[in-house]
Amino acid sequence: MAFLRSICAQRATTNLVYSRNKSNRSTTSGWSVRSKATTASPISATAGSASHQDFRHDIDRDQDDLTYSKTSKCQINRRQQQHRELLSNILYSPDHTSRHSVFTKSSLNRSVVTARQEAEPEVKRPRSHKPTQQQQPDVPINPQRDPLDASFNDPVAAFKSKTTWELIRAYLVYAVCSIETVVDNNHKIMKITRALIGDRLFALLMKSTFYGHFVAGENRHTIVPTLERLRSFGVKPILDYSVEEDLSQEEAEKREVESSVSSVGDIKDDGAIPQYHVDKSFADRRYKVSSARTYFYLNEATCERNMEIFIKCLEAVSGATFGTGITAIKLTALGRPQLLLQVSEVIMRTRKYMEDLVGGQGNVLSHHKTINDLEKYYSSLGDNKNVQDFLKNVTSDKEGILHLFPWSGIVDEDSQLSDTFRVPDPQTGQMRRLISQIPPKEEEMFRNMIRRVNTIVKAAAELDVRIMIDAEQTYFQPAISRITLEMMRKYNKEKAIVFNTYQCYLREAFKEVCTDLEQAKRQNFYFGAKLVRGAYIEQERERAASMDYPDPICPNYEATTDMYHQTLTECLRRIKLLKDSGEDAKKIGIMVASHNEDTVRFAIERMKEIGISPEDKVICFGQLLGMCDYITFPLGQAGYSAYKYIPYGPVNEVLPYLSRRAQENKGVLKKIQKEKRLLLSEIRRRFFTGKIFYKPKGKYVPI
Repeated sequence: MAFLRSICAQRATTNLVYSRNKSNRSTTSGWSVRSKATTASPISATAGSASHQDFRHDIDRDQDDLTYSKTSKCQINRRQQQHRELLSNILYSPDHTSRHSVFTKSSLNRSVVTARQEAEPEVKRPRSHKPTQQQQPDVPINPQRDPLDASFNDPVAAFKSKTTWELIRAYLVYAVCSIETVVDNNHKIMKITRALIGDRLFALLMKSTFYGHFVAGENRHTIVPTLERLRSFGVKPILDYSVEEDLSQEEAEKREVESSVSSVGDIKDDGAIPQYHVDKSFADRRYKVSSARTYFYLNEATCERNMEIFIKCLEAVSGATFGTGITAIKLTALGRPQLLLQVSEVIMRTRKYMEDLVGGQGNVLSHHKTINDLEKYYSSLGDNKNVQDFLKNVTSDKEGILHLFPWSGIVDEDSQLSDTFRVPDPQTGQMRRLISQIPPKEEEMFRNMIRRVNTIVKAAAELDVRIMIDAEQTYFQPAISRITLEMMRKYNKEKAIVFNTYQCYLREAFKEVCTDLEQAKRQNFYFGAKLVRGAYIEQERERAASMDYPDPICPNYEATTDMYHQTLTECLRRIKLLKDSGEDAKKIGIMVASHNEDTVRFAIERMKEIGISPEDKVICFGQLLGMCDYITFPLGQAGYSAYKYIPYGPVNEVLPYLSRRAQENKGVLKKIQKEKRLLLSEIRRRFFTGKIFYKPKGKYVPI
């Protein structure tokens, strides 16, 4: 106690400023203590706008775990070490840091200042994410396993992880989500309420209602109790820092149009595909989208900041989940959308070129042509140097051609897009571009985007956390999938670190998955896939009709379900083949990300039919926090690999996320009705059996 009083006295007289060890961002980086008179870091002194200050205030607290500066262990006795740990706990508390601490940015964050230039030069940033020896969780001697009710009608299994108050709150939240007028105007209502009662009372109100139900907490420290409780009931997390910009439609459209067109203009040559060019009518990509977050490009500095946020999610999930966690990212957060549009158009023009050359349809790989076959098609050109140079760079193996272009060079090296995407004209032999000339500044932006993705995935591999790269609109998706597959090839050598996302409402979903499975097999890397129905159905249909290209969406809900089940069945079939042949069945890993209990039930039944058990760890299930608990928790408690998508962030900055959750729940009234019925049943049971003050305590261990 005397020691604590002395510390409090020091805090009353002297404010301390702590700076991080700039040479190492790993979890063993050091404290250094300075007087407040010491000059603050440049980035702290020039914080910029209020929004940037808010961001830094929240994120800076979540910087790497801080420990004392290295001192020879032989000079530190046990009592001194205990005092240091106590001091660290006091000073690292959120209450203290919010009032007294100023953290000096690392060299990585300082680069964000220089990155505010329109075209940021590539910066080589050394970063260490070597995993430290983590304290292992308390594992029950006899972990509990419950039988699964595949009808998902057991309220006790669904809600044994909840207190009675949490059940009542959930019921009220779902009741409000059933009121159409409130849901349609929820964002306005929240803004008005916040203006009337002030930020503090509004935050308390939200934490007691919608925020408390759908969001885990404000930062990586306050979410820990939620993650620990989930784990004790057999459920693992997918973390997402869910702060979103609250842009007007006009600002969103302005940003999107400016960032989707090259500085040399929107060039449309004879082979241009309109689908992969921006249309102002659909520039606000949030249009009719309630279940997916949207990023709008501002500059390279915001992309750098987004990379930092994603890495913090990795660090948070690594420290709290003992190697079982996942982080979700979007590529539109990491680079200029114009570049994704151009690369997507190149991919589709390449497919058209291959179809014209050899006949048939589909991905280049699916034609199963060899280099010798291509030489025959070009034979009329004679000994053409352009053709010979082109053929040298074609990616192929003993089974045939994988890609016409060296994608590995684009991801691993500093290849120029304008020089890479060229093909010989079959009639003249002259090289022609499949992409318009890209200015050097935009070439640099593309390399920066790839560098950010590489940095994130490398950190994930070192921290033993998996990365799920979300699917986006069809005009971005060819580029997103291609980059993701190349990251799989590079990092999924020993296990699945990178997962691609496939939207099964797309007519081509099954073919795309089969093609990517074949590439994984031929290039010998682990394949990871998250299967979803899709988030952009209305927007995609209207855009296709407006711009006069074929509707990419399945005709109806039933067709989407069939596509989902067909794709899942094919993945399970290939897993079974691996298992039967004695190969590693984990070469294919699938997440069934669905709130549809029929689809979840279908997956479970198919697993049983073909002999895949939960212990094989090749199939997992995922749902959003606060939605479909009656599916997730019974699965986890029965020994299946079950995940909750865990959003977190400051109350006032996650309002767009909460607004989307309200809209999404309005669209799934059937699920809400079932969840409300089960909630009410469990609330009544607790009242009638005297378990009103029930305290959840699980003895489950996630698979």
